[in-house]
Parts: sequence; C-alpha cells; structure tokens
Amino acid sequence: MADQDIKMLIERIMAEARTHQSARFSNETYADEPILKTGRQMQNFLPDQYRKMREISRWQDDPKGGAGRWLSEAELFYRQGLLMADFEDDCPYNGTFKSYFPTYNAMSDRQLRGYFTWRAQVRRGTVEETSTSFAFLYLYELICGIGVDNPLDGFNKIKAFWDVYRAFEPGIDRFARVWLQDYAVFHGLDPKLLRDSKTVIFDNALIELRRAARDLVPAPTPSDPAPKRRKTSEPTLPLPPDEVREERLMAAINALSTYNLSNSRLDRSHHRDLRHVACAVYVRMARYYDTHRKTGIVASLFGEETAMPYTMFASAVFFAPERHEDCEYRLDPIHIYRCQNGFWECMRIHGSRQKSSKLGEMMRACDQRLRLALDPAHPLKEEKVPKYLAKIIDDEIVAWLSWDAAHQPVKIDIDLSQLGHIRSAAAQTREALLIDEEREDGASAEAEAADSGQPEAEPAAAATVEAVAAAAGQDESDEPTISTEQFGVVAPLLAPTPAFAAAAPADATNELAPAADAYLRALLEHNAVQAESAVVQSEQSEDMLVDTINEALFDLVGDTVIEFSAAGPQIIEDYEADVRGYLDHE
Repeated sequence: MADQDIKMLIERIMAEARTHQSARFSNETYADEPILKTGRQMQNFLPDQYRKMREISRWQDDPKGGAGRWLSEAELFYRQGLLMADFEDDCPYNGTFKSYFPTYNAMSDRQLRGYFTWRAQVRRGTVEETSTSFAFLYLYELICGIGVDNPLDGFNKIKAFWDVYRAFEPGIDRFARVWLQDYAVFHGLDPKLLRDSKTVIFDNALIELRRAARDLVPAPTPSDPAPKRRKTSEPTLPLPPDEVREERLMAAINALSTYNLSNSRLDRSHHRDLRHVACAVYVRMARYYDTHRKTGIVASLFGEETAMPYTMFASAVFFAPERHEDCEYRLDPIHIYRCQNGFWECMRIHGSRQKSSKLGEMMRACDQRLRLALDPAHPLKEEKVPKYLAKIIDDEIVAWLSWDAAHQPVKIDIDLSQLGHIRSAAAQTREALLIDEEREDGASAEAEAADSGQPEAEPAAAATVEAVAAAAGQDESDEPTISTEQFGVVAPLLAPTPAFAAAAPADATNELAPAADAYLRALLEHNAVQAESAVVQSEQSEDMLVDTINEALFDLVGDTVIEFSAAGPQIIEDYEADVRGYLDHE
C-alpha cells in the first residue's frame, strides 16, 4: 500500500465522531510510567534504603583532614544498623542463611530483604522460626541499642524474644543468658531483674553453703574454753533442730549436688531425719576441709573467688560508641563487676559452675546409711566412700536418732474401767511391803482418821514403787542398754560402742607406701624439707597424700591423724604416740 493511501485512511478514522469519544484518543496527557516488571525482575529489585546502607564505607575519612581509618566489622554493623533501625520490608525469604558472626554485610540482597521482613513481624509480636543466624542478628541489634527506646526496654525485648525463640532453638540459651546479664550490668539496671537467672540461683546456693556452719552452729564466745577434740558421737547441730535454716541449707545442697535428696524415697517418709543428718554431715565435712585441706569445702568443690578480666557480650557483634564510665555493679554478694578506664573485670567464684559429683557422693552416702536404720526394706546399693566420711555419717545418725528417740512424745492411754482393779492391786502390794510395826501404826492412824472424820489417803501406784526401786538399783556409772523391742532395727546404731583400743595390730591396718611412711616420719620430726621430698616421691598432691594416709590409719585410731593448720599439715597431738608406735612396729 502506498504512503498516500495510508495517510488517507488515518484522516478518515480521525474524522469520525466516535473515534474522538474513545479513551485511546482522549485529550488527557500522560507522563512517563515504568513498565510492569516480571517476577524475575522483582527478585532483583532493591529499594533505595539498601543502596544507602551498602554505601556506608569501611573507610572513614578524618573530618579534620587527618589520616582516616578502617571501621571494624562491629562498628560498621552498628552504623548500618542505625540507618536501618526503622526500616521495614515485605519480601519473605524462604532460603537458609548461615553465618558464625552474622552481619548485614554477610547477607545477599535477597537475604537482607528477607531479614527485614521477618524483623518487622517480630516487632509486631509475631515470632516465627527462621534461620538461626537471623535470630542472632536480631539479638546483636538489641544489645547494640538498635530499635530500643531505653536500656530497660532493650532488656525486656531481649528477654521476651529469648523466651519465645528458645522453643525453636534451645542452643540459643547459653548465649542469650550471658548477653542478657551483661546488658543489665553494662547499663546499670536493677539486679532484681536477674534474681531468677541460673547464675544468681547458683550463687545464692554457694552463699548458703559458705555460711552454713556459721548460721547453724553459734560461734563460741571469747570467754568459752577451747573446745576439746570430739571422739564420740556428739550432735554437730543444735537440738532441737533449727528447721528453717536446715531447710534452707538442704535446698542449697540439692541445687549444687548431683544427688538430689528431695527425689529420695527416704525423703518422702523420713524428711526430718534425712534433712537433719544431711545438714549435720555437710557442716562436719566443712570443718574437716578447714582442718585437713588447704582450701575450704566450697573452694575445693567449686573454685576460688578471684577477680579476672571480663569481656562484655563475648561471642556477639557488639559496639559501644563511647567508652563506659568507671563503675562497680554487684549482681550478688559474691558476683561483682568493675569497669575502669573502659576495661572490665569480674569478681566471682571461678571454677566449676556445674553440680558437684563429690557433694553428690556425700549425700548419697547419707541416704544409703540412714536407710539401714530407718528403711531397711528399701536399701541403696553400697558404694565405696572414705572411712572418715562413713564414720562422720554414722556419728551423726547415732547422735540424731538417740536424741529423737529420747524426745518422742509419750502416749498414755487410761482405761478407767480398770481403775478399781488397779487400786485393789496397789493396796495388796502395799500391804505385803508393810512390817508388823507399820501395820500397827497404820491401824492406829485409820482409827484416828475415823474418829476425826477425815478421808483415807489414796494408796500409791504400783508403777511408782517399781520405778523408784529400779532407779535405786541402777548404778549411775552403768552404760544404758538399748532394747531391740523398743527401737527395732535402730538399736544397733544406738548401742554404745566400747572405747577404741590405743593401737591396732599392725596386720589390721593398711600398709603404707614408702613415700607415705617417709612423709609421716617427716611430720613427726617437723622436717619440712623431708616432707616436701616425700610429696614429690609420692607423685601426687599433698592433699591427696594426706587423704591416703588418713584413710590407711583410720583403723588405728578411729579418726583422721593429719590435719592442716596455719603452719601447714601436722599430726594431731593426741595421736602422735599411736603413729610412732605404728611406724616402729611395722
């Protein structure tokens, strides 16, 4: 078709009236508009806010014209986070993002859009499971103050998110717990916010163990004479028991021991007995550690209380724009943080933060040996324990059960129907005990009473006569006898034990190793050099060597022979003769 013909056709169409009424040929003017994008094109679309964030350079020029510097990864993350603090997106990401230290720079554009879409839902109260790295990135933002109104708001947001997301990823606990505590310390928040944390609960239990001996056993006054060495089963704790303090101590023991007494069958049937014996044994063991070890029981089981450098928000991407002011923060009496010149240190018990297996062994032995007396039908399998520990436990069991048996309430049943018979029997007994002169005097007294109109005195009860006679016939020096009919299976434990022999035959004791023999002789001669040499020869620590010797010689004296004093280990003066005799007759 010729060009002329085309032009004529166009003119004819434009001349028609209906053409002018069509929307396609209206007089409206249109601006340039973007062409609709496909799904593939939308995937590559990136809002301008992301481009601005990417433009933040690792290199920072000095505004005063000096030398610039490279930003750390944490500072770059902090600056980018402030820019994106209020940004939201609507582009879900169904893929997986994994990074050991997740930051914005570690993510692709699609992952970035997916994160800010997920974060928008979290801020609206909807926490959904996603890539764990997204969850950590969100926590990094909070501890850096991104998206936080004030420190308390940040604390609450960290705790709320942790409480929900731990159901999806339990492994987040060991990080979030520390970061939440650090956040409270760093911002000086009220320590009461952390009173239910595992750290504070653990510390409180340690505090209770440390003060147990002081609270349960009153300290002697200066006027009191020096206490004698106990060789008998005297009660360690005051009787009647201080139930409130004993319950507190038992709760602390259960919190720190691998063997939980509250789960014991004996605790359900004999809670009072088990509680008192366990507490008494712990206090005795605390005293044992004080005298026989270089460190106390808490330090031996859980570590020493020392100050060490501390890194706030360890294992997290964290940046503080300004140096922290000097301060001191007391989380609890034995957990203190200090900051000086921007450097932090932490004063606490540095050692095991786990339940103690050694404390668990003590408590299991208490349960096992007490069952033999109170619940023999349900015994625990006996496990090997040191002889001194077994003796301590048995001493406390005997002391407690003896006191408890003596203070049991007396139940009296009176059968009034037998009152007449009792009176008749008492009158016959009285009559049989009277001599002729007493009968004559009694007859005269009865006659006088009849003449005077006064009633006759009631006869004395036969039980009273028998009790008085029994008491008069008993020698005060005699040892009391324990009846099996009265105490049942407890009787063997309550029976008094004869005095221990001064020395046992040599073949009845455990043979000492040459190093232990040399160590004992060195202590007897007060030769520190030879004692140190014996420790080296033994190829073990001095504490372990002392324990070995005490265990071997326990059968000799029925007690430990070596204890630690301020001057170091020494043989107890009362047992020096026994030890010399043992060494000379080996």
